[in-house]
Amino acid sequence: MNKESIYGLTFDQLTAWLLEHGHKKFRATQIWDWLYIKRVTDFSHMRNISKECIQLLDDHFYIQTLSLNTKQESEDGTIKFLFNLKDGNLIETVLMRHKYGLSVCVTTQVGCNIGCSFCASGILAKTRDLSSGEIVEQIMNVQHHLDEKGQDERVSHIVVMGIGEPFDNFDNLIDFLQVVKDQKGLAIGARHITVSTSGLSDKIYDFADLNTQINLAISLHAPNNELRSRIMKINRAIPIEKLMEAVDYYLEKTNRRITIEYILLKDVNDHKEEALQLANLLSNKRHLAYVNLIPYNPVNEHIQYERSEKESILSFYDTLKKRGINCGVRHEQGTDIDAACGQLRSKQMKKVKSK
Repeated sequence: MNKESIYGLTFDQLTAWLLEHGHKKFRATQIWDWLYIKRVTDFSHMRNISKECIQLLDDHFYIQTLSLNTKQESEDGTIKFLFNLKDGNLIETVLMRHKYGLSVCVTTQVGCNIGCSFCASGILAKTRDLSSGEIVEQIMNVQHHLDEKGQDERVSHIVVMGIGEPFDNFDNLIDFLQVVKDQKGLAIGARHITVSTSGLSDKIYDFADLNTQINLAISLHAPNNELRSRIMKINRAIPIEKLMEAVDYYLEKTNRRITIEYILLKDVNDHKEEALQLANLLSNKRHLAYVNLIPYNPVNEHIQYERSEKESILSFYDTLKKRGINCGVRHEQGTDIDAACGQLRSKQMKKVKSK
């Protein structure tokens, strides 16, 4: 029997599955409480569940499919986890401490096919999508880590910005979001969750139609097609004009602010010319667009980009502000560990191959 992660079931899916297997509807509430409130890691610890039901759950599902490979802790409290999946693949998850709470950055795919030339995630091509359960379990493993410290801390925010393109794994992403938002469990508010996409325009339309109240971020990184196609190969299939049409639809449909992510690469996309082009691109979206300027984290010797000079970052910021664009420079975390997305995984896989 092929077992899967029980975390992959939404509450309604779990309820339907139990009814289908001859159990009462209230069992779903009890099991949900054991998983997400009491946070047990073994079905046998669910004390008010019958032995018959526990055996059924154990026959069909795993609670734990991830195991810790490596953990790196930064001086600022950031923790990067490298997890082994059941099939031997590796994924990264990051815990970040902010004034407003604890945020976890999750991975949605093993590898990435988007092919951004500045990103460590794209060095290793996509092997497969993660199941919704494997995505949820990243949150649970981080929460278990916090529970073990006995400090009564909880994950309060989620960013879906780890390895992979979330909208390329759309159905599993949506199930994941349903689980972590559920008020009977983790109860992480929709407005405390951000999903980032490199620009899959058709899925932006679908996401807008769901009206989830979840925040959307667009990884833009260049204000014109020539430059964006050079550093992000996805732009060759979905040019900026097509992407911006989808963004306009999202803004009109949801009336929610969108974040534009812009990594600043030295002497590539950090000139005043690009800042002016970006301001023009967003001129009709000023009230609902926020530009997040991101200092670049150098990845390895195979990616020849450098971090923009401080003066260039400030000039870019000032140019946008003078044109009425709301923007800020991202506060960096984890700079004393393998901070770039995919970097720890890539490094570990190199070690394995060299043995």
